[in-house]
Parts: sequence; structure tokens; C-alpha cells
Amino acid sequence: MVRPKTKRRETDLSVKIGRIKMKNPVMVASGTFGYGKEYEGLMDISRLGAIVTKTITNDPRSGNPPPRVVETPFGMLNSIGLENDGVDAFIEEKLPYLRKLGIPVIVSIGGEEIRDFARLAKRLNRVSGVAGLEINISCPNIRDQRRKTRSRRLFSQDKNLTFKIVKSVRRATGLTIITKLTPNVTDVAEIARAAQDGGSDALSLVNTYMGMALDISTRKPLLGNVAGGLSGPAIKPLALKAVWDVYNHVSIPIIGMGGIVEINDVLEFLICGATAVALGTTNFVYPNKSIEIIDGLKYYIKSNKLKSLKPLIGSLKT
Repeated sequence: MVRPKTKRRETDLSVKIGRIKMKNPVMVASGTFGYGKEYEGLMDISRLGAIVTKTITNDPRSGNPPPRVVETPFGMLNSIGLENDGVDAFIEEKLPYLRKLGIPVIVSIGGEEIRDFARLAKRLNRVSGVAGLEINISCPNIRDQRRKTRSRRLFSQDKNLTFKIVKSVRRATGLTIITKLTPNVTDVAEIARAAQDGGSDALSLVNTYMGMALDISTRKPLLGNVAGGLSGPAIKPLALKAVWDVYNHVSIPIIGMGGIVEINDVLEFLICGATAVALGTTNFVYPNKSIEIIDGLKYYIKSNKLKSLKPLIGSLKT
């Protein structure tokens, strides 16, 4: 008697962020992966769950004065200042390549005033190839190009401003909205609730922590902008705590990030409440790391006899 062959069940790594369906939970963080093409030839970009672009603004930005990047123990400081060529150049020059990748493209948007975000959202709302928007209200390195001064406060450090910006973007677009939050606050959960109340479909956290590095011989800062954002393995314990705090106060998905290097880091973020993760600083050191982690997640699910990643999300035992 010949037994019929049973169909082999595929490993299910799929997750959903708002209306965005991802084949796996591994993304690349804004500002660490350019516009995708920069990593062409280094990895199979089409295997990612989604790609988040470098933050774009309505008009071109020249960014902050150099030096802009400084290596630190277990991390790096950056002070790029959202340098980019503006939304029109992005649509004409960058988006055609991104469309060909076959994965969700999430466009990170930034601005200096509330109206800047709404204007960008409206511009991108009906552009083919854009699956969602990441509202970057947490970049710690922005100089106001109109006034040539350094911003003293981030939008995401104020719950009322956070609510207003998200609400304005929600009115301007039907795309999935992901709000990127700063950890440089007293209560990140309070800001997260404001973003949720404003209409955000998901949250992305954490962005970088503020930090400095000095040259003791000259007694001058190593960054041209004096201070910058700290990322890398040094901030992972802090990022995990932020994700856990927010997970217990909101009902929308969280994209966790901050110091992810290995698969165990990803599993920790999922257990703390993240639905998906984004790799950042590690992309500069190990360009193919995200693909290694996707393969690792498949192995983890099979070896632990799980049907999906859902049982892991928010499963921390306290």
C-alpha cells in the first residue's frame, strides 16, 4: 500500500502591521539602509519583511555639519540631520527601484512643523509602491533650516504635539501610519498612548538616545553638531524596557529596535511585546545579518514546534 504524500507545512513567520502584511517580522531601520539600492549585491533585499527608507522631507536638506558619525564602545553616535534630496526627488529617483523589490515599502517622513508632516502624507498618499508611512517625530539631530537654529525639543517629547501631528497625518492619508518615538522622555508609554489616540496604526521604538563624545586633547566634541543619537548594542537593555512599558499601555503593534545583532535579541524584543523588529546599526557592520536572522527564526519555530511567532509576542513572565 502506497501512502499519499503529506504536504509539508511552510514555516509561518508572517505578521501584520496595520494594513501591511509582512512575510516575516524583520525590517531595516530608517537611516541605516539608505534607499535599498545601496545594499544591492550585499544581500537579497527581497527576503526582508519590509524596508523603511531614509527619512525624507518636503524640501531638500543639507543636514548637519561634519563630522556626523563617531564610533563608541558597543555603539555609535550619529548626527546626520536628515540630509535628503526632498520628496519629489525621492518619488522620481528612488521609488522606482524600491517598487521592484516586491516587499512593503515604508517611507519615513520628517519635518520642522506640524504642517510639514501632513503635506508629505498627502503627497505620498496615492503614490504607487508606498505601503505605509513612518512618522519620524523623534530625530534628535534636527536643525531648523528656516531659522538656522538647533531644535531644543523633539515633537515626540510632548504628548500634545505627538497627538496633533499623528492626527494631521491620519486626516491626510489612508496609508498605514507608524509613529517613531524617542526614548528621551520621562514616560514613553504616555507619548505612545497619545500617538495611538491620534490614529497611529503602530509604533516604532526606540529611536536613538542622546549622547556626546569628546576629544580630550582639543576639549572639543567629536560631532559637528556637538551631540548626537546613540545606537547599537549599548542601548538594547534600555530599548527592551521601553518596548515592555509601551506594550502594557497600548493596543497597537510595536516595531522594536535598538541594539539588535543576533536572533536572541530579536526573540527578546518579541517576548517583551514587539510584533516586528528593525535592524539598524548592525547593517553597517554585517550587511547580511537580517537574512541570517530570518533563517534563524525559521529554525527556532521548527525546533520549538510552534505554528507561528504569535505565542512569543508579549509572553514575558513576571
